Amino acid sequence: MPGFEVFGAEERKQVNDVLESGILMRYGFDAMRNGHWKAKEFEEAFAERMQVNHCQLVSSGTSALTVALASAGIGAGDEVIMPTFTFVASFESIMMLGAVPVLVDIDDTLTLDPAAVEAAITPRTRCIMPVHMCGSMADLKALKNICEKYNLLLLEDACQAIGGTFEGKPLGSYGDLGCFSFDFVKTITCGEGGAVISNFEHYITNADQYQDHGHDHDGNDRGAETHPHLGYNFRISELNAAVGVAQLGKIDTILDIQKKHYTIMRNAISGVEGVTFRRVPETGVENYSFLNFFLPDGETAQKAHKALLEAGVDGSFYWFTNNWHYINGWEHLRELKSMGSLPAEIKEQMQDLNTTDFSQSDHWMSRTISCLVKVGWSEEEVQKRAASMKEALSSI
Repeated sequence: MPGFEVFGAEERKQVNDVLESGILMRYGFDAMRNGHWKAKEFEEAFAERMQVNHCQLVSSGTSALTVALASAGIGAGDEVIMPTFTFVASFESIMMLGAVPVLVDIDDTLTLDPAAVEAAITPRTRCIMPVHMCGSMADLKALKNICEKYNLLLLEDACQAIGGTFEGKPLGSYGDLGCFSFDFVKTITCGEGGAVISNFEHYITNADQYQDHGHDHDGNDRGAETHPHLGYNFRISELNAAVGVAQLGKIDTILDIQKKHYTIMRNAISGVEGVTFRRVPETGVENYSFLNFFLPDGETAQKAHKALLEAGVDGSFYWFTNNWHYINGWEHLRELKSMGSLPAEIKEQMQDLNTTDFSQSDHWMSRTISCLVKVGWSEEEVQKRAASMKEALSSI
């Protein structure tokens, strides 16, 4: 990770196909396209790769989450359970629809704790949204059982874990809906882009309409299409989709390289006293985009993080104090700082995040370090990096 490390002739060819036709929009202008429909091509190939029936491309991973939620009818006042460790897009996508994010603790998977999820369910709960952070997954079997027990939607945010699997199924395909990001630093990239996948046709029909102002996309005369529902503009462009077509063809190579580099790094530090590793749920397989490990306590973790950076191990993250990925840095959410007036449902139902006890999440996040796994490293660079990590952590 990320996919831009392997940009080459394949991406240039796909983009040139679009530029030579002059049609950058994914819809219409049929006669001028020279047979090129990059978004459609990417959707079909991605659905096949993810082993699902349907895929809808959109403009970003954030919009994928919003479109997926909207496609399932989630709106004002509906509650969506999400983790304390994620990217800000999780609550942004929920709140855009007037729905209410309900934050709950993570466990040693660094994702939703099923017990905390079940304890947070109310009559307004409509959806459980696990976020497969840093290349690995939530305890999906337990979460699916909870969803079936309470008749809830299971929406997988697999934006950071494309290529991982659970029970032999690609992450994103296990729940009712799955979402992906193809931004510039993801395992495969479109520059900007995202996708919603599902085996349920009605969700993707709704997603297809919602992401394009409600167009029904019936026939080949865009001006004659009807609008069964209100929508918005979350379309992907043909240029972005063209990059994705080429990147998808490289995904297995990228994943193989990530696993190789991850394994070298993990083996190097596995014998260091005090270092333990994130739990991967049984039957789960990571995508190996991050090496995630724990130190015995928060103070030691901060020292270790500083030692890694001083040793030249860039791409090492201490999320506990990160502005974007952990609740400690989300003062704008805690204080509901908005440019405009928020929906009454959010103001009335939102939990008080300044007083909610997230000590369980703090226990895990304060001890966690994540190290990025790049695909562009040579074997010599990986070995040197692994040795530096071992030395730095051993010094602590």
